[in-house]
Amino acid sequence: MLFLSACGLLFVFSATYSTEKPFSIFFIKQLIGIISGIGIYFLCLIPDYRNLIRWGYVAYFGVITLLIFTLIKGSVGMGGKRWVNLIFFKFQPSELAKFLFPAYMVNYLHSHKKTVIHSFGFFAPLLGMLGCSFVFILKQPDLGTSLIVLASGLILCWLAGLDKRFFLYGMLATFIMTPLIWSFVLRDYQKNRIIVFLGQGDHKKEGYQIEQASIAIGSGGLWGKGLFNGTQNRLRFLPESRTDFIFAVLCEEWGLVGALAIIACYLILFLRSFMLIMHLKDMYAQLFAAGLLLHILLATIINIGMVLGIMPIVGIPLPLMSYGLSNLWITFACLGGFQNIMLRCR
Repeated sequence: MLFLSACGLLFVFSATYSTEKPFSIFFIKQLIGIISGIGIYFLCLIPDYRNLIRWGYVAYFGVITLLIFTLIKGSVGMGGKRWVNLIFFKFQPSELAKFLFPAYMVNYLHSHKKTVIHSFGFFAPLLGMLGCSFVFILKQPDLGTSLIVLASGLILCWLAGLDKRFFLYGMLATFIMTPLIWSFVLRDYQKNRIIVFLGQGDHKKEGYQIEQASIAIGSGGLWGKGLFNGTQNRLRFLPESRTDFIFAVLCEEWGLVGALAIIACYLILFLRSFMLIMHLKDMYAQLFAAGLLLHILLATIINIGMVLGIMPIVGIPLPLMSYGLSNLWITFACLGGFQNIMLRCR
């Protein structure tokens, strides 16, 4: 965790460096974010994880309220209302849903443990709250975060025992409704990204990001051009280099070897964590721990996939490495909550 966040800070510095002002405001904010994130990590170790689950259950209703408030009074940026302005910084309430939905779900399951059944009706309150989060985040619009929240929540419901027929019927319904989703749900720029991914459309416009990322990755070669020597990055050809496309900066400057080293770090983090989950004896602790990690795992896979061009661009940061305080803090909080479970439940 510390190594990945340190590498992220290094490449945020590289992506925002200029001779006139070497230490950009983005680098300073990311440094403050990491230091405060480590503090959040240890704060999440103090209470018993069972208290985190109980508090999280209540707090999730507050998250829904915050998401509604964001749609009405949120701070506008990058074409959407995704942030709440807290004077010194802007916070993205949708990130809280990643941390608190597992707590809400596990508390609900535990409070009904004497009558647990795997029917749709039993899971309906959970699916309803998950659906509300998905819709409110999608309306901001933030397709990437909404999909991460929905996918990680549904996987958690599947792990908890939701009837597999629900997923089969859900996929069938989604397939049938695809024309309606395309026409009435997706924005024009989101449609264009999918069209370009499928090999059609205007590659000079919607395909510019992935084209520049591909050039950066390919030009890095085996060993890379060296730290701070990436031309696509330094000459500002690569859009969003400090956020969604920071992995392309890494590939250009550290090459294939550096990229594989970072991917190996993520693999160690996730494989070791899920191995620990398998050894927990409490089912509710297992579900909570899995819920805290699932969205980090999905975001890592999707971000690297879209930078490499094997997935459509949906605007998802790379956990621990991309610039962004909200995502960074929630990632540290989730890993701190995970460590809390390991300390008290093994």
